[in-house]
Amino acid sequence: MKFKINQNNFWEGLSTVLRAISSKSISLELEGVLIEAKNNKIKLTGTDAQELSIETFIDAQIVEEGITLVNARLLGDVVRKLPHDDITITVLKDRMNLKVQNSNFDLLTLNPEEYPSIPKVGDEKSITINSQVLSQAIKQTSFGVSLDLNRRTLMGVLFELNKNKINFVSLDGIRLSVFSENIDSDLELSAIVPAKSLDELSRTIGEEDFPVKISFTDNNIKFDLVDTCFYSGLIEGNFFNYKDIIRKEHEIYVSCDRKSLVTSLERAELLAKSEKAKLVKLEFDGNTLKILSNTELGSVEELVDIDKNGDSLTIGFNSKFLLDGLKNMEEDRINLLLKNEISPLIINGEGNDDYLYLVLPVRLA
Repeated sequence: MKFKINQNNFWEGLSTVLRAISSKSISLELEGVLIEAKNNKIKLTGTDAQELSIETFIDAQIVEEGITLVNARLLGDVVRKLPHDDITITVLKDRMNLKVQNSNFDLLTLNPEEYPSIPKVGDEKSITINSQVLSQAIKQTSFGVSLDLNRRTLMGVLFELNKNKINFVSLDGIRLSVFSENIDSDLELSAIVPAKSLDELSRTIGEEDFPVKISFTDNNIKFDLVDTCFYSGLIEGNFFNYKDIIRKEHEIYVSCDRKSLVTSLERAELLAKSEKAKLVKLEFDGNTLKILSNTELGSVEELVDIDKNGDSLTIGFNSKFLLDGLKNMEEDRINLLLKNEISPLIINGEGNDDYLYLVLPVRLA
């Protein structure tokens, strides 16, 4: 096998597939990147053989087609440090030679026949969604999954397709995030995608704007990006019936500036985070929200201007859970929808019905 490839393009491709390669692999083969030279393209493949696999394609000048397997992190370190020029790569038997300008590396290769196969995911069940909409959906849901291994189904984000709509849902028992988007599809299905996979996918997408095809099987999901195919296993089991906990009627309606609320909560959290519950008390009275934190280290009071309809209310929350949701929103003004001191708070952006964040209160003594 022999080909010539641009150093920067090669490094970008390697850095993409490295996202799928675990640093704690159980075999030398799983620490490798599979490289296939064919049809003036290099295909790089990385996998952890359990949950995540990535394939990416790079333009190259192919002199001799072939396939090889080499330690991914070592190759990545070498390529990243090479001069910004075309690299000539030659593979003979169990050696890979990389030559560029005055640099000449020989790396040991592995047997590509020992590399695990990538999941087969057809296009029979697929939808198309904008890349930045998908990134936004991941950003506003994946942070809120459960970290409890005993609640495996809540460690992922639910993809819920109902004909012309898709809901992305995360739930950890204390907070709930729901992101909705209209799509052109008549599919009806649901799949739970590991949050870890989605976070890596979001990093791979970056800030570019392009259509993403998402294909489903019973056990796997595939995301077709421009030059990259991203595969993830699905979490087995039934997701919690989240719709039952979304309250339709509210007693108190509050509107306020999101950034003002965030900065006030951040200051109150300076004391609240010293306690396990990270408790902040919110007092809604008239057109003022008073945020209070009182710990052994001291006390703080923050005032936020609000527009309120409904009775006065005092309610407590874990400051971290409030801030997690608010920081992942983008609207300048938000709505806080409340009922009483023991019912969940529902937050959404003014004029935006496509995202909802719900958080349970902490009972006050």
